[in-house]
Amino acid sequence: MVDLQTRPARQPDPTVRRAALWATVVAVPVAVLAGLLIFAKVTPEPAAAPAATASAPVAVPGTPVRMAAPALAARPAEVCLAVTSQLPTRVRNLPARKVSAGPEQNAAYGEPPLTVACGVAQPQMCPTTTATAGCVPLDTELLIMNRVCWYPAQTPAGAVFTTMDREVPVQVTVPSGYANPAQWANEFSDVVVQTDRSRTTGVPSGCG
Repeated sequence: MVDLQTRPARQPDPTVRRAALWATVVAVPVAVLAGLLIFAKVTPEPAAAPAATASAPVAVPGTPVRMAAPALAARPAEVCLAVTSQLPTRVRNLPARKVSAGPEQNAAYGEPPLTVACGVAQPQMCPTTTATAGCVPLDTELLIMNRVCWYPAQTPAGAVFTTMDREVPVQVTVPSGYANPAQWANEFSDVVVQTDRSRTTGVPSGCG
């Protein structure tokens, strides 16, 4: 008969217990931090507020835009009425505005106002390269945009574009500060083609 002696239970080593305790103390904050980092990556960021764009509506005053309305003969008045009746109610982000006189020949958009005037005086080509009032220097580069020949002139108030090849002249004034003014004037080329016939005589060679 073999006498088996029961071994006394081993007491845990204090050194091992302290090491395990410290490992737990360190591991818990690390796990919490890792969880927070994963949550931050998974959680979508709030959408940024939309930036203002060039197509955003432009606020305009309720007051009419002051424009001259010289008396027109029967035929120019007929053509100008056809032109203005086909103008859009908005040009890009610029809403149409009331005008102080002659809505049958004038129109305005936005603030500062971009204006359209029909029945203005027809600029004439100068015999020289020197500019004078109502006279287009021979070396002026005319712009042909969407089948309309425009004479561009720069003034302190902005760029002025006048048709050179139409039965009744149409003039678009683009205020300073509007980028690419020729492109703004070109917004009206299609309406001009549809409502204002081409001149058969006196068209400058630069329009060819």
